Amino acid sequence: MSENTTPVAETTEATAEVPQPQPAKELKPVGPINGYFWGTGRRKTSTARVRIREGTGEFVVNGRSVPDYFPDIRWQAQVDAPLNVTDLQGKIDVFVSVRGGGLTGQAGAIVMGLARAIRNMRPELEPILREHGFLTRDARMVERKKYGRKKARRSFQFSKR
Repeated sequence: MSENTTPVAETTEATAEVPQPQPAKELKPVGPINGYFWGTGRRKTSTARVRIREGTGEFVVNGRSVPDYFPDIRWQAQVDAPLNVTDLQGKIDVFVSVRGGGLTGQAGAIVMGLARAIRNMRPELEPILREHGFLTRDARMVERKKYGRKKARRSFQFSKR
């Protein structure tokens, strides 16, 4: 019987040496920098730097209003989505500097940057933003062109004769 008790004692000692997982860190609000909360978003080749503060609902993209900058209603709705989901529409001012890529990539970058800025301002809203996918980076990029081909995968037309 003493032989059976010895291995049990060894296994309990082995499990006691395994480090226990650390609890997840609590997100602390990132303090405002010059009165603004910042967030950076990227999509395709676009990068958006977003500043937000408590205000009246002003939304400026590269010095222009959203309808002036994004002529298509789909882009306008996409950019406003994080504000609508968190019920902050009309309660915060948003100032965006975006560059690179086209309007679709820029709209996606603004969404991510705005969601990150909202998370910095109000950490309790992170689960809602994450649930809707606003904090997830879309890593899809354009495939590069290969030599000997017309595009990334398209070959030149083959002529048998």
